[in-house]
Amino acid sequence: MTIDYRTLDIPRTVAFALEEDIRTGDITASLIPAGNTAHARIITREDAVVCGVEWVNEVFRQIDPAVTVTWKVRDGERVSPNQVLFELDGKARSLLTGERCTLNFLQTLSGTATVCRKYSDIVAGTGVKLLDTRKTLPGLRTAQKYAVTCGGCFNHRIGLYDAFLIKENHIAACGGIVAAVSAARTIAPGKPVEVEVENFDELEQALAAGADIIMLDDFDLEGMRKAVKQVNGRAKLEASGGVRDTTLLAIAQTGVDLISIGGLTKDCKAVDLSMRVS
Repeated sequence: MTIDYRTLDIPRTVAFALEEDIRTGDITASLIPAGNTAHARIITREDAVVCGVEWVNEVFRQIDPAVTVTWKVRDGERVSPNQVLFELDGKARSLLTGERCTLNFLQTLSGTATVCRKYSDIVAGTGVKLLDTRKTLPGLRTAQKYAVTCGGCFNHRIGLYDAFLIKENHIAACGGIVAAVSAARTIAPGKPVEVEVENFDELEQALAAGADIIMLDDFDLEGMRKAVKQVNGRAKLEASGGVRDTTLLAIAQTGVDLISIGGLTKDCKAVDLSMRVS
C-alpha cells in the first residue's frame, strides 16, 4: 500500500507538536534580540539509520520559512557518531524555538528505523518479510510506519480500515472462522483478509474459508514448520507473538512468509542527537 505521508499527516502532526510546546510563545527565546542570526549543526552521537527529514523541514516551515535547512544525509541512510545530519541558518530565536520539536521527531523516527534495520539485517537473504503492527505511538502512526520502511521492513495494515485481521474475539462474535471470512468478503470485496489461528484445526478452517493470510499465533518452531507444509502455498503464513532478535532467524528459517513484530515501533529507543549553535 502506498501512502503519501507528506500530504496526509506531516503538517497537522507538526502543528500539534509545536502547539503543545510553544503555546503562547517561547519566553526563553525572547531573551535573544529579534534580529540576531545564528548557524546550527545537528549531529548524531551514535550509529543510527536516519528518518524524519520531512518532519524537520515542516517544523521550520511552520515556525519560520526563512530558516534554511541544509541536509547532509537522506532518510534510510546509516550514520556514525559525530556525523553532521543537517545544518540550519536563520534567526537565532527561530532555531532555538524549533530545536526540541525537531529533535523529538528525528530522534524517535530514526530510533524506529534503526531498530528495523537491525532486524532486517538479521533475516537478510531468507526471503521473509518483517512487518510492523498497530502498536505505534499515538498520533505518530504514519510517521512510524514510514520509518519502518526506511529501516528495510514492511508495513502491515495501516489501521482498522484497510485490511481485515480476524482474531479470536471476532471469530467468536461472528460464529466461526468461515462465517467471519464470508462476511468480510461481502462487506469489503478486494480488501485483504487475514485470520489469526491458535491451532491446526483453526488453520484448516481458515484455509477452507479462503483466507489470504493466516497468522500463526504463538506457534513453536516445529509447529511453524508443520504449518508451512500443511498450507503448501495456499495462503501466506505470518508468524506472530514474542518475536525477539534472538529468535528471529530461526523463525524465518521455518519457511513462513511474514513475521510481525510489535517491538519494531513500540520498543524503539530514541537516537541520541545534539544541536550545536554558533
